[in-house]
Amino acid sequence: MSDIDIEATTEAARKAKQIPDPSGYKILCMIPKIEATFGDSDLIKPDSIIDNEQISTVVLFVAKLGAQAYADKDRYPNGPWCKVGDFILTRAYSGTRLKIHGTEWRIINDDTVEAVVEDPRGINRA
Repeated sequence: MSDIDIEATTEAARKAKQIPDPSGYKILCMIPKIEATFGDSDLIKPDSIIDNEQISTVVLFVAKLGAQAYADKDRYPNGPWCKVGDFILTRAYSGTRLKIHGTEWRIINDDTVEAVVEDPRGINRA
């Protein structure tokens, strides 16, 4: 392995350690990448529109579950509403927003999940 590969691996490991572990019943979600163009056209979206779409998105990717997420068997008798790796739908502007190395993340409550979707492409806030 070259020095460059070792440095890149070390840097990636350092960044991975900066991803927070959600506490209690919280869920850590990543904002999927917002398309840079409008639909099937080559028309490029302004940064302000991309930023607005990130802020108001209803589609999230589940990265981590808190230790108590979905643990209440009375409240969740059928088990968890989602799992790590799922794309979920939630209300626009839900959760605590944070950026880690330029990527937008959200921390939401476990009861904020409204649906799980297999393929979120094409889903936008109305």
